[in-house]
Amino acid sequence: MPLLQACGRVAAETVKASLDVPPFHRSTVDGFAMKAKDTFNAEEDKPTTLKVVGQAQAGQLPTAKVTQGTAVEIATGAPLPEGADAVVMFEDTTRKNNTLDVYKVVAKDENVMKAGSDLRRGDVLLQNGQTITSRRIGVLAASGLTKVTVFKRPKVAIISTGGEVVEPGKPLPPGRIYDINAYTLNAAVSECGCEPLYLGIIPDNFEDLKKTLRKALANADVVVTSGGVSVGPKDLTPKILNELGKPGVIVCGIAVKPGKPTTIAIIDGKPVFALPGHPTSALLIFHILARPVLLAMAGRTKEPEQTTVQAVAGERMFSAKGRRTFVTVNLVRDDSGKLRVFPVATGQSGAITTLTKADGFIEIDERTQFVDVGEKVTVYLF
Repeated sequence: MPLLQACGRVAAETVKASLDVPPFHRSTVDGFAMKAKDTFNAEEDKPTTLKVVGQAQAGQLPTAKVTQGTAVEIATGAPLPEGADAVVMFEDTTRKNNTLDVYKVVAKDENVMKAGSDLRRGDVLLQNGQTITSRRIGVLAASGLTKVTVFKRPKVAIISTGGEVVEPGKPLPPGRIYDINAYTLNAAVSECGCEPLYLGIIPDNFEDLKKTLRKALANADVVVTSGGVSVGPKDLTPKILNELGKPGVIVCGIAVKPGKPTTIAIIDGKPVFALPGHPTSALLIFHILARPVLLAMAGRTKEPEQTTVQAVAGERMFSAKGRRTFVTVNLVRDDSGKLRVFPVATGQSGAITTLTKADGFIEIDERTQFVDVGEKVTVYLF
């Protein structure tokens, strides 16, 4: 894609410099190009006198040459004339007609950017899997590139299910709630470098949901749904997925809390993540299971791993018996400087504020009954 549109995308190739940058010796100041040795006797009260024999402008190859006892006026960025090996700044000279007095000694290569000093032909400019930033675009442009090969952004269809959820912005009837999941999951998909495709709220109706899932699979690379995966009579998603392609459902329920009813299917090569309807459960399970898959599909294999910190439990935290438990927590530094971890007070899976208030989560193994006060834990930061 064009370099001007590539910021934020992921490189799908390793790019090497095809030329030296800069491709010539250039002046880094406005001044005079000369031989450094001609200034070695210069003093503030006893200047060295040289003859000005020409001028060098940026963007033009100089025609004048420097020989012993001569100098060429030069602009910042201009190529160094043949024979010159240093530049003295205007401030350290006085000029009358073509006679130049130099009051300062300059060393060889002073105020000169050597050819290839920034980049050399064959240097790696961009690695496969790196995110293209404004700085990396600058380096690519310096090598004369106008296009770069990037990973396509996987399209991820997002579907909310259930008769109890309403689009934000519409009137809220009694007994209904606004659809949180569509918005959090859209944002989470974008954070993975993928393109969200929101297909709306589908009521708990077999044919409507089946039709929408077919549409999602036809138009997207991955499908993410929320709701409709528990064991109630209206939890239809797993049944429908098994009718849409092979192999169908491969995971139906996971021994975790929250997120026990999570369902995962592969439909003719396309992954489907059917998440619980509770907002915190849906977003946490997306973060743990779906996010790594989407990052890989988007080519973001060089994304930094999730940041963790070590802390000690500030209070006892229990697991759900026989299930791996993820507890959302806050971090507090005590008077001794030690990090202590406390569960977020609003711990119900239906409370979206659980995640907004949390610094991260801890993981309690399914064979562990509880984490005791003072016990060391690893906190996975959001």
